Amino acid sequence: MSPDRPAPLRQQPVARRRHAGGWLAEDLDRVAVEEPLEIRIGGRPIAVTMRTPGDDLDLVAGFLATEGIIDGPDDLVALAHVDDPGDPRGNTVDCVLAAGVPLARQRAAQRELFASSSCGICGKATIDRIFSHAPPLSRRMEPSPDLLLSLPGRLRAAQAVFDDTGGLHAAALFDENGDLDVLAEDIGRHNAVDKVVGHRLRADRFPIDDRVLMLSGRAGFEIVQKALLARIPVVAAVGAPSSLAVQLADAAGMVLVGFLRDGRFNRYGALSPSPQGSPSAPGGLG
Repeated sequence: MSPDRPAPLRQQPVARRRHAGGWLAEDLDRVAVEEPLEIRIGGRPIAVTMRTPGDDLDLVAGFLATEGIIDGPDDLVALAHVDDPGDPRGNTVDCVLAAGVPLARQRAAQRELFASSSCGICGKATIDRIFSHAPPLSRRMEPSPDLLLSLPGRLRAAQAVFDDTGGLHAAALFDENGDLDVLAEDIGRHNAVDKVVGHRLRADRFPIDDRVLMLSGRAGFEIVQKALLARIPVVAAVGAPSSLAVQLADAAGMVLVGFLRDGRFNRYGALSPSPQGSPSAPGGLG
């Protein structure tokens, strides 16, 4: 980051007037900051995402990987905030791709991003298109119930900005012992996932085939899609999955866990037999 650019502003005070059985005096509350981030490749804008500032380079690297634009760290030559006097907060990141990935440049230029191209296409066609770039997982991981049940508390304990604002999603990677690898918070669920993926990619620790991705919210199709492109074998969420998320996880050989809270969870997709020899009961906790 340029020395002239201020530190990322993740939260800010706002005036409020509370009501609790009657109006109370005005005071200040703290809310999560939301600002646009423009992503460019070779100076050409390809996307704008609304995000909480901070870890922007991780976010962009993760976005490029989970949207299928790059396959790994060798495809990314450089990325940096654009020095622009009119943009002192650094809301633009430009990147340079390796010369050996012309297909990636073509995808970016034509805006053929998986997240947008899936709109209006049936579920099977969407999944088939993803598999043409990212095949089903070859490495599986079977987390124990005790490990899964420990993750919500560990995730919540590491959410620093959430304590002040209550307005951020979190995504984290945990190893098979339940130890935290990396965590990111953002006002957008997808951005939080991209940040943890990008952190690993920029550290040359990619693909991520030995970690559990834990989410503070629900597990939609786009989240499972991003996990697949990062080769993450397990996705666990405090909230519910969607139907297409279940279909994609099942076809990809990924473990998908939902409603992971209050000492319970549901596993979706190809269910393993329970200790009693019968499948787990379907349905949510709500």
